[in-house]
Amino acid sequence: MYIKVISFILKNLFLVLIVIAAFALRIAAIDKVPPSLNWDEVSHGYNAYSILKSGKDEWGASFPIIFKAYGDYKLPGYIYLTALSELFFGLNSFAVRLVSILAGVASVIFTYLLTIEFVSKDNNKLFANKSKAIAILASLLVAVEPWSFFLSRGAFEANLALAFFLSSLYLFFKSFDKATYLIFSAITLGLTVWTYNSYRIFTPLFLIALIFLYRQELSDLYKKSRYSLSLALISLLILLVPMFWQLFNPNGLARYGRVAILDEGAVGQIINLRENFKLNPTLERLMFNRPTFFVIRFLKNYVSHFSPKFVFVDGGTNYQFSIPGHGLIYIINLPFLVIGLVYFLKRKGKISLFILVWLLLAPIPSSLTREAPHVLRSITFLSQPMVLTAFGLVVFLEFLKSRGIGKRVSKEFLLLIYLLGVGIFALNYLRVYFQEYPRNYAWSWQYGYKQAVNYIKENYGNYDKIIITKKYGEPHEFILFNWPWDPYKYQFDANLIRFYQTNWYWVDRFDKFYFVNEWDVPKEEWQEFKLESGSKFSCQPVSKEIDALSGESRDSCLLVTSPGNYPKTWSKLKTINSLDGQVVFEIYEK
Repeated sequence: MYIKVISFILKNLFLVLIVIAAFALRIAAIDKVPPSLNWDEVSHGYNAYSILKSGKDEWGASFPIIFKAYGDYKLPGYIYLTALSELFFGLNSFAVRLVSILAGVASVIFTYLLTIEFVSKDNNKLFANKSKAIAILASLLVAVEPWSFFLSRGAFEANLALAFFLSSLYLFFKSFDKATYLIFSAITLGLTVWTYNSYRIFTPLFLIALIFLYRQELSDLYKKSRYSLSLALISLLILLVPMFWQLFNPNGLARYGRVAILDEGAVGQIINLRENFKLNPTLERLMFNRPTFFVIRFLKNYVSHFSPKFVFVDGGTNYQFSIPGHGLIYIINLPFLVIGLVYFLKRKGKISLFILVWLLLAPIPSSLTREAPHVLRSITFLSQPMVLTAFGLVVFLEFLKSRGIGKRVSKEFLLLIYLLGVGIFALNYLRVYFQEYPRNYAWSWQYGYKQAVNYIKENYGNYDKIIITKKYGEPHEFILFNWPWDPYKYQFDANLIRFYQTNWYWVDRFDKFYFVNEWDVPKEEWQEFKLESGSKFSCQPVSKEIDALSGESRDSCLLVTSPGNYPKTWSKLKTINSLDGQVVFEIYEK
C-alpha cells in the first residue's frame, strides 16, 4: 500500500506539488483575509449551524431545499456541506470557508484530469506525449490565477458549483471507457443547479448541447450498458425536474428578480427614451419597449465578458469578488490564450466544438443580469482560459521548433522564462491581496461586527436593551453567528420582529436586541428610538430604578452605532476601528 502511494507521488510529483501549493495559498491566513465574514457568509454559516443543531433553518423550516435567509432564497448545496464542516470545526470563519477552499483545490485537480482527456480525445500528433505537461500547466494556472484564487478564499457558492461542473465533465469523458462513470457525471452535473444560480441557466443549455454533440457516443454507451445510461438519466431527472418546478414559483425567481435586466430602472429608461426622441407614438412603442431593451442590454452584456479590459486589466467592480484594478487573468497569458483559442477554432473535431460551445454558452447567465460583466456570475468560464493558455503555449513552442528557432534546450529556456513571468505576476498579486487589500477594503466585508458582538456578549447582562445600527447591513445575523445564538431560542423567540419590505426580510428585534436605521437614532436623550416596522421605544437613564414620582421602570441601554450618531449626554464606552484606521462603530450607554 505504502509503496503504491509513494510510486503515485513520484509519478505525479508536479501535480502533487501544485495541489499542495493550491491548498496552502487558499488556506493561508483564511481567518484574516478576506478580513471578515460578510453577510452572505454569516448567513451560510448560521443556517448550516441551525440545521446541524436543530434540523431546521433560521426560519424553522426542516431541512429545506431552498433557504429563505434574507429573502434572497439561497440554494442548499453550500449550506449543507458547511454544516458538515461545522460538525468537525465549529461555527467559525475557517469552517464556513473550508468548503470553498476544498472546492478550489478540487478544481485544480479536475482541470488537470480534464485537460488530459482533451489531449487524448483530440488525436493531434502535435500533443503526443505532452498530455501531462499541458495538464500540469493548466492546473498550475488555475492554482495561481486571480480569478480562481480569489473566489476560492471566500464562502462562495459559485466556487463549489464550478468544482461540481469540472468533475462532471471529466467523468463524462471517462464514461466513454467505463460506462459507470456516467452515473457520477450526471449526479455532479445535477448538483450544480442546487449550488449556484448561474448554473440553473447554464447547466440545462450545456446539457442539451452536450447530448447533441456526443449523441453517437451516448448511443454506443446505451448499447454497451443500458443500466448505467438509464441510472444516469434517472439521476438527472431527480435533480433537474424539482429545479425547473422551483423556478416557476416566486421563491425560485426571487433571486433573479433582484438582479434582472428588466427592473424598475429599466422601465424608467424606456420611458425617458420615448420622451427624448418624441417620435410617432406607434414608432416609439416599436423601438423602445421591454423586449428590445432586453435584447440590446443582453447583447451588450454578453460581449462585455470578452473584453480584455475586464479579463486582463481591471477585473470586476464588486470589491468582494476581485481586487479593483487587477485583472482576473495575468496579462502575460493573453497571447497564449489567443493562440490556444485560434488553434481549437481552426481544428475540426468534437473537442474543438465542445470548447467552442462551452465558450459561447458561458456568458449567458451573467448577461441576463445587471452589473455585467460580473466576476462571480461568469464563473461558468473557468477553467477554460487556463486550459486554452496551456495549449496555446505548447502550440507556440512547437511553432518555434518547426521554424528552427527552438531546439529542446531553447524550448525549456522559453518555458522557464514564461513560468518566471507568471511567478512574478503571482507574487505581486499575492502581496497586494494579503497586505493591501484587507486594509483598504475591510469595509466591503462589513469589518467590525465580530468585534462589536464580542463586546456586547461580554456586557450582555448589564443592559436591558441593546440597540444596533442597520447602517452596515443585517446586524442580527452577525449576532446569531458570532455569539453563537441557540437556534431553538431564536426560532421560538417571542420578541422576534421580522417583516417583508422591498423584496427583503428585515429583522427589527429579537431577545433584547433592537435594530434601527441610522435616521431613527434620536439626537436628544428624551426622544424615542423608532423601529422600521413602526413601533417605538425609549431609553431613560439608570437601570431598573423606580422613579418615585412617576412609578415607571427605567431601562439601561447599550447603543452600537456609526460614528457621531448618538443621543446627547450618552457616554461613550468603546470605539471600533477598521483596518485602515477609520472608525466603523462607536459604543455608548445610558
